[in-house]
Amino acid sequence: MESRDHGVSAQGGVCDGKKDQGVRKPAWLRRSLPKGPVYGRVQHLLKQGGLHTVCEAAHCPNQFECFSKATATFLLLGETCTRHCRFCNIGSGSVFPPDPEEPLRVAEAAAALNLAYVVLTSVTRDDLEDGGASFFCETIRAVRRKLPQAGIEVLIPDFMGSEQALDAVLAAGPDVLNHNLETVRRLYPVVRPEAIYERSLTLLSRVAVHAAGIPPKSGIMLGLGETEEEILETLKDLRKAGCRMLTLGQYLQPSPAHLPVARFIPPETFESWKKKALGLGFEAVASAPFVRSSYQAGAFWTKGKCDMQSC
Repeated sequence: MESRDHGVSAQGGVCDGKKDQGVRKPAWLRRSLPKGPVYGRVQHLLKQGGLHTVCEAAHCPNQFECFSKATATFLLLGETCTRHCRFCNIGSGSVFPPDPEEPLRVAEAAAALNLAYVVLTSVTRDDLEDGGASFFCETIRAVRRKLPQAGIEVLIPDFMGSEQALDAVLAAGPDVLNHNLETVRRLYPVVRPEAIYERSLTLLSRVAVHAAGIPPKSGIMLGLGETEEEILETLKDLRKAGCRMLTLGQYLQPSPAHLPVARFIPPETFESWKKKALGLGFEAVASAPFVRSSYQAGAFWTKGKCDMQSC
């Protein structure tokens, strides 16, 4: 379940076996969203609080699984993005001023769900002076007050490279800081025309050396036309930047207006990339077709704590 630049990577969409720009989805990607009382309760609670989640905005196929395992990905700062990434299902266009009550409502919803691990992301708001960093900070603090024992992960945009904005979020004390690289260097102009590959790597490297000691995490999508050599280069770039946690998932075209899928990667290839990533020194890797940025996020956090404590 995820976001955009940072962020809400809409690698997702419900996979129903229909043709995707002439490329038929393979059997391992045919999945429908389950329903049930827990799922319905979560939807009602979020609607009642006027809240947004990447889970719904990106039509993530893992919604039910994640909610049932006590994780959630809240989408801050509205549901309209100021960028135009060609893979993402989050809408672009005119934006509204941030809702000052949103941090409290997110914390109240997280407490009502008794979440053990809370993931906070946002649309990209280049119109705001700090890129929305202050809202991440306020929401982190609000969740801490309501759920002091919960883990908190932030999945942030690049804040246009602002060190001050990044430092403010780190000072607020999340347990994990995630910023998605999304794709390989060569594809940035097509996939993420308003983002910069090196800027995202620099952000992750700043997190890695920051005195707060918060582990950096990132993710990329496969199936956009990248080569194996480019994937390996990207993983090496992430490790060089100090990234410790990694997610790899299949890109799925949200609509005909988005980039088409160049290739569907089989599960065994994702498993192979997981082994290669672990061999490069990543501490935790989730790699499979349906993996998304916040997939098994709580387990990643637990593993990271154990690694630091040598348990």
